[in-house]
Amino acid sequence: MQISSETMGNVRVVRFEGSLDTNASPEAQDYLDREIDEGATIVVVNLGKVDFVSSTGLRVLLVTAKRLGGSGGSLRICGLNETVSEVFEISGFSTILNVFSSEADAVSDS
Repeated sequence: MQISSETMGNVRVVRFEGSLDTNASPEAQDYLDREIDEGATIVVVNLGKVDFVSSTGLRVLLVTAKRLGGSGGSLRICGLNETVSEVFEISGFSTILNVFSSEADAVSDS
C-alpha cells in the first residue's frame, strides 16, 4: 500500500493506492490516526487507486469516521471504482459514510 497526503485549505486529503486489506489496514489506521493527532478535523480519503477493500479496510474507515465525528470533524470518501463501490453498497457503508464522486466535490463540501 502506498499512502500520500496533502492539505487543501482546511481539509487533509489522504490518497491510498493498492489494496486496503488485512495486511495494509494497520499501516492505513496508523497513518490516519497520525493525521488526526496532528490536528486534522476534515479528512478526505481518496480510494481512486485502491483495487480492493476488505472488511478490515472498512473497519479502518469506520473507526476514523467515528473518531473524527466525536470531535466535530468529518471523514469523506471519494474516488470509488466499480469494485470498491460494490463493496461499499453491499456492506451498507455507502449510506454510513460520506461518499463523494470526486476529490474536488469532497474537498469543496466544507
